[in-house]
Amino acid sequence: MALILVRGENNSKLLSAINDMERHANLNLVTKPRVIDSNFADSLVEGILNAKLKTKSNVATAFFVKEDTTLSILQIKNIHPPAHVVVVSDEYDGYSQLKNKLDGAEYFKEYRSGKAINEGMIDYKIKGKDRYVKNEKLNSYLK
Repeated sequence: MALILVRGENNSKLLSAINDMERHANLNLVTKPRVIDSNFADSLVEGILNAKLKTKSNVATAFFVKEDTTLSILQIKNIHPPAHVVVVSDEYDGYSQLKNKLDGAEYFKEYRSGKAINEGMIDYKIKGKDRYVKNEKLNSYLK
């Protein structure tokens, strides 16, 4: 599992970046995004990059994805999200701090998953609970 930190100017850019990661980078969220203090996120990213940031963020969120760190980085490099996305590896000092902050943080309320909540497509010819056609691409993390 990889820990992803997203920082940006406003909530709509964060939501767009998360949806881009789900749809276009094919990353599967394991946890719902949680609100992170933007000043903490900025200082954490400065520590990871070992450089001062050109712009400070107004909002930030973090969450875990099913894929490992390397695959997450490669997938995110292929898309161009409207917010600054950082994959925080467990090798960095700030990883444990961010993970601890996630435990007590509130959920990012505006987020709704773009993936299907049900088990998959429905076969209407079949009666009962076995109506769903299993399709791993449609599954959501909400199971």
